[in-house]
Amino acid sequence: MSHQQIVVLGAGMVGVSIAWHLAKRGHDVSLVDRRPPGRETSFGNAGIIQREAVRPYPFPRDMKTLLSVLPNRRVDIRYRPGGMMQSASPLLRYWQNSAPKVYQRIVPEYASLIQLSLQEHGPMIEDAQAEKLIRRDGWLELYRTPKKLEQRLREAEEGRERFDVQFRHLDRLELALKEPNLSDAIVGAVHWLDSWTVADPGALVEAYARAFETRGGRIVQADIESVTKERGRWRVTTKPVSSDSSSSESTQSVCLEADQVVVALGPWAGDWLKGLGYDFPVFVKRGYHMHYATQKAAHLNHWVMDAEVGYLLAPMQAGIRLTTGAELDRITAPPHESQLEAAEKEARKLFPLGARRDSVAWKGARPCLPDMKPVIGPAPGHEGLWLAFGHGHQGFTLGPATGRLMAEMMAGETPAVNMAPFRADRFR
Repeated sequence: MSHQQIVVLGAGMVGVSIAWHLAKRGHDVSLVDRRPPGRETSFGNAGIIQREAVRPYPFPRDMKTLLSVLPNRRVDIRYRPGGMMQSASPLLRYWQNSAPKVYQRIVPEYASLIQLSLQEHGPMIEDAQAEKLIRRDGWLELYRTPKKLEQRLREAEEGRERFDVQFRHLDRLELALKEPNLSDAIVGAVHWLDSWTVADPGALVEAYARAFETRGGRIVQADIESVTKERGRWRVTTKPVSSDSSSSESTQSVCLEADQVVVALGPWAGDWLKGLGYDFPVFVKRGYHMHYATQKAAHLNHWVMDAEVGYLLAPMQAGIRLTTGAELDRITAPPHESQLEAAEKEARKLFPLGARRDSVAWKGARPCLPDMKPVIGPAPGHEGLWLAFGHGHQGFTLGPATGRLMAEMMAGETPAVNMAPFRADRFR
């Protein structure tokens, strides 16, 4: 692909990474979003580049787990009737794809993306001069019962054999040396050794965006008004939004012409693409976070997940970040902080958290598809339109890998992995 004008819609980790890769290849790239880079879904995650996450999250299928979800009191998953009704069809397909035989076919396809995660974040971290945000000492998955820990260790061993995932089993004494302030209720942990952690996820996306600008890229902070194709050229029209970033162009309407357009709008991609005649089965898993001080001299050294309860604590620049599990609801529904409150109650038993540091909880949404895999590739009905969304829990991890693969496909090259499992027309 010779030098082209390209517009990327969406400035989360996925969109910024695609824009960076395209600019690196010498294209004239504009990145458009209503907010500054990294201020939506990418801002609020747990801040782990999860090399170990070779298995996507399946829908629970055993009756005991399903019955435990019904009272809507679990920490790891909550639901709202309106959200369940709106997403009934994709959730049913998600459940069907979680059947063991189907799921086992999905795992290696999904893992092919995860295996690229560290090698693709690495050059972007270097280019963005963002090393100060990165730690490379892994994270800890905590367990309260020996049975659950043993089951997880078997899965980890399979991951090591099939996908070269590195880990260590920590018994209670070894864990206490690493994290002396954790509750004695924890019997042991899996220490995932490969994964990297990020002290401020939003700041990493911002750093990648600055590196994109340094390569000649243009960031336009604006609302997308329309995307049309006229005489073989794409036309993106926008309207202004109030700006909280002086580096973005946001004082007037902008009309951008392009040879190619990439849609990387995360949880908004499904609704937005309906205007172009597509109907993707997108649903969202919402999530919350809150930052805390610590009590007295307590210190958290690693990112830790209370695996059997379903929340994560991360020692970030803003404080100890508590991130919740999934809430199944409409993306536009008002926040429901009961899940966060339940997670906080359990977290205070695990680790001596202090006062809340945020005035309100952050709320975001993870874009999901029923087969647990993202869409990455050309739109089936429009030449020059490319799609990259539906990364579920792993958009932060998979953004740079998606950027590389998208740039390779747009150039007509053979991508680093087989992209057939991620094609857009698989839902027809």
